[in-house]
Amino acid sequence: MDQMNRNRKHRVSAWQVLAVFQLFLALILAGTHGTALAEEQALQSLKETGKAFAAVAKGASPAVVYIRVEKSVAGAPMQLPDFFRRFFGEPGGPGQQTPQPQQPPKRMIQGQGSGFIISADGYILTNNHVVGQAEKVLVKLLDGREFTAKIVGTDPPTDVAVIKIDAAKLPVLPLGDSDSIDVGEWVLALGNPFGLSHTLTAGIVSAKGRSHVGIADYEDFIQTDAAINPGNSGGPLIDLEGRVVGINTAIYSQTGGSMGIGFAIPVNMAKNIYTQLIKSGSVSRGYIGAMIQEITPELAKSFKLSDAKGVLITQVTPDSPAEKAGLKHGDVIVKLNGETVADVSPFRNKLSMMQPGTVVKLGIMRDGVAKTVSVTIGKMPAKEDGQTASVQAPGAADTASRLGLTVTTLTAELKERHGLKDDKGALVTAVEPSSPAASAGIRPGMLIVEIDRKAVTGAKDFEKAFANRPDKPVLLLVKDAQGSRYVAIDMKK
Repeated sequence: MDQMNRNRKHRVSAWQVLAVFQLFLALILAGTHGTALAEEQALQSLKETGKAFAAVAKGASPAVVYIRVEKSVAGAPMQLPDFFRRFFGEPGGPGQQTPQPQQPPKRMIQGQGSGFIISADGYILTNNHVVGQAEKVLVKLLDGREFTAKIVGTDPPTDVAVIKIDAAKLPVLPLGDSDSIDVGEWVLALGNPFGLSHTLTAGIVSAKGRSHVGIADYEDFIQTDAAINPGNSGGPLIDLEGRVVGINTAIYSQTGGSMGIGFAIPVNMAKNIYTQLIKSGSVSRGYIGAMIQEITPELAKSFKLSDAKGVLITQVTPDSPAEKAGLKHGDVIVKLNGETVADVSPFRNKLSMMQPGTVVKLGIMRDGVAKTVSVTIGKMPAKEDGQTASVQAPGAADTASRLGLTVTTLTAELKERHGLKDDKGALVTAVEPSSPAASAGIRPGMLIVEIDRKAVTGAKDFEKAFANRPDKPVLLLVKDAQGSRYVAIDMKK
C-alpha cells in the first residue's frame, strides 16, 4: 500500500509538472499574440496618421499657390577680356586715355516662393521677401491655371505681404488660432521648395514665441521641425484640422537646406497686418514713444527689482504719448492692462498691434514704488535714421581705468561731428579690449549721460563719480545711433 501511495505521489507530481509546462507554454503564446496585437495596433495607428496627413493635404493643396517673381537689376561692370589686357595693357597705362566706364545693361532675375489663397476673389497671403520690390508676379494654381498678380501691400517689419489675382470662386484655406496651438502638436508645411510644386512635409511645433532671430523687426515666430526649404517661404503651416496657424518664413541652416529648425509667422499676427494692407495698402502701428530694453540680472540689482522681469524705459521722446502720460527714463514697465510683462518682444508686439487712440494701463516701478499710468496709444511715425561715428578725441580724461574707458566732454564741434542732439555728456573716445566696459558693449562714440541715475554734464562729472569709488556695480545710461539704453557693469570682473 505504501508503495502504491508513493507511486501515486510520483504520478501527481508528473501531472503537476505537465500542468506548469502547459501554463508556461500558454503564457508564451499569449505573450507572442499580445506582441503581435500591439504591433498590429501600432501599425494601424500609423496608417490612420498617414490618412490624416493625406486628407489635410488633399483639402489644402488647391488653395496653395506657386509664386514666381521677376525683377531687373543692374549688371556687373564690364571687364576687359584677358587677351586684351595681355596685348594692350591695363586701361589708363602710359600713353593711354582712361576710358569712361560703360553703363552695364540691366538683367532680369527670377525668384520663387509660395502663398495661399485667403479669399474666394483672389487675395493671397505670402512673405514680403518673396514679392517685395518685384516688377512682375506670376501665380500658378494646382489646377494649372496661371495669373499675373498685383501687389496689394507689403509690410517689411513683419515680412507679410498680400497679392491679388483676378479670379472668382477660388478655393480658400481657413485661418486658425495660432495662440491655441501647443508645443508638441503636429503641423504640416505646404509649399514649393526648390520649385517642386505642392510639397508636403510634417513635423511638430518645436517652440513658440521665438524672437531675437534677426529676420524681421517684429518677431513672435512659431518654430517647427517640419522641413522648410528655399521656395517654402510664404506657404502655410497648417494643423491637422487643415487650418492655417502660420506663414512659413525662414530656416536656421548652415548648409542652405533644412536642418530641422524652421520659423513661421503666427497667423494671429498676420491677420491684423493683411486686413490693413487690403483696406489701405499700408500698416498703422501703435506707438507710445519710449525706447525700452530687457532687464538683465545686473540691471535688476541696480534698480532694486526682485527679479529680472519687465522692460526698462531708456528714453522718452518729447511730446510723445509716453511723455504726456508722465513716463520717465528709468521706469520699469511690469504690467500691460493687468497682464505681467516679462520681456521686450511680446510687449512691443502687443503695443504695435493696438490701434491709435486706444488707452492702456501700464503698471510701472519707479524708484522701488509701484504706480499705474494710463497711456493713449499714438500712431508710429516714420523711422529717423542717424549715425554716430567713433572718434579718438584729444584731451581725454582717463579717470576710470578700472572700467577701461577714456572720455572727453562733449563740445559743439564733437556734437556736430557725431550728429548728436544732446548738449551735455561724456563722450567715450577709447575702450580697452577685454575690459569691463568692452565686455558690457561700450564702444567709442557712445555718449554717457548718467552714472548711477545722476546726470553727467562732461568729463569732470565722470571723474567725480569715480573718485574713491568702491568696486561695486556701476549703472550707466548711454546713447548711440540706436538710441538710449542702460548698462550695468560689474567693476570686479
